[in-house]
Amino acid sequence: MKAQIVSVGNELLIGDTVNTNASWLGDYLTRAGFEVTYIHTITDDLSQIKNTLRFAMDRSDLVISTGGLGPTHDDMTKKAVAELFDVGYVLHEPTLEYIKTLFKERNIPFSSSNHAQAEVPENCKVLFNKAGTAPGMWFHESDTVLAVLPGVPNEMKYLMKKRVHAKIKEVFSETEYLLSRYLKTAGIGESTLSDEVLGDLSDYFNNGVSMAYLPAPGGVTLRLNAKGATKEEAEEHLQTITDVIYEKAGKFIYGEGKEFELSESVGHLLQESGLYLATAESCTGGSISNSITDRSGSSAYFKGGIVSYANSVKVKQLGVNKEDLEKHGAVSKEVALQMAKGAAENLDADIGISATGVAGPTGGTEDKPVGTVWMGYYQENGPHFAVKAMFTKDRLINKERTKMVLLEITRRQLKNIDGMPYDLKPHTS
Repeated sequence: MKAQIVSVGNELLIGDTVNTNASWLGDYLTRAGFEVTYIHTITDDLSQIKNTLRFAMDRSDLVISTGGLGPTHDDMTKKAVAELFDVGYVLHEPTLEYIKTLFKERNIPFSSSNHAQAEVPENCKVLFNKAGTAPGMWFHESDTVLAVLPGVPNEMKYLMKKRVHAKIKEVFSETEYLLSRYLKTAGIGESTLSDEVLGDLSDYFNNGVSMAYLPAPGGVTLRLNAKGATKEEAEEHLQTITDVIYEKAGKFIYGEGKEFELSESVGHLLQESGLYLATAESCTGGSISNSITDRSGSSAYFKGGIVSYANSVKVKQLGVNKEDLEKHGAVSKEVALQMAKGAAENLDADIGISATGVAGPTGGTEDKPVGTVWMGYYQENGPHFAVKAMFTKDRLINKERTKMVLLEITRRQLKNIDGMPYDLKPHTS
């Protein structure tokens, strides 16, 4: 079954608002078994809304529209839909009473524009909205369904989950199950993972199985999809290709789930091993510590971090040798090694990791251009080394990649995995 998404709003086109609704709906509909073929982002123009909705309905089984249902003059979607179907309006009394009660509780004046929000095209089924004042609308015309929803994200999601989902299941009862799985990898580039590690997997791309590479500064996510007449059949197809990928690339996979983070994987391993981590950060400015403490319960394995941006902090707080700073510079193997050890010893941790680099876009030299980063690792009664990486000219990307490489180094040490991320070479003291 095919679906299209229509996002209405000038604010989406001029950059005032990021269109998170379309992304969320694309994921939601895909998981529900639909093939999303178009995502339209259009202005608050009556003719364009009508033309786009007609285009979408002529070419798909389900259309979801968001935005343009507010009480002001620029909210045109409801009028466009009424004109599209050539119908008048009726008053939906439950919505009107709900809006009046809501406004009274909040001590907000009730106006004629608020009254108009309870008026809906006469051929729609109302999707009662307890998350806001604009009701959603459900139209089933010929062989196509149109759901018209508010653009406010929490209202749209409420209606999709509480109202639209059940109707979709009722109308599209024979839709195949489509399941997705996200395998998160780190320490390897997209082309290397594809060409040298996984190779040709086309023999497994049947029964609705597909795979996509989703690269980001921190790593590559593998999105696996599989279809089946039943949920169990789809899971079986999905598991087959998942097993093959783990067999080939298991050492690079740190977890599963669209939102799963590498810092969570490191946290689980630290907790299992009973070890504590500390950080010494210069170029990353505390982002490593921040990612670790994003997870509840991180006090069970994280002692703390020192943001040693200035050389004086490196010396006083981490015990870095002043002569080494003067001789080798802050961005050096010697300093990275001492920062990692100083973090562990001064914060009473078992493991210390460090980052010092030229994040950019200024500050680079011929010997140490922008993107040069040294990262250190120290473990009590264990390995003590530093690695050098050359990243990009972009400051934020350099910070993200440094964080991810250091976390991946830590993960591999905790799991006794041979080799450094991206085949970086370890340097000892």
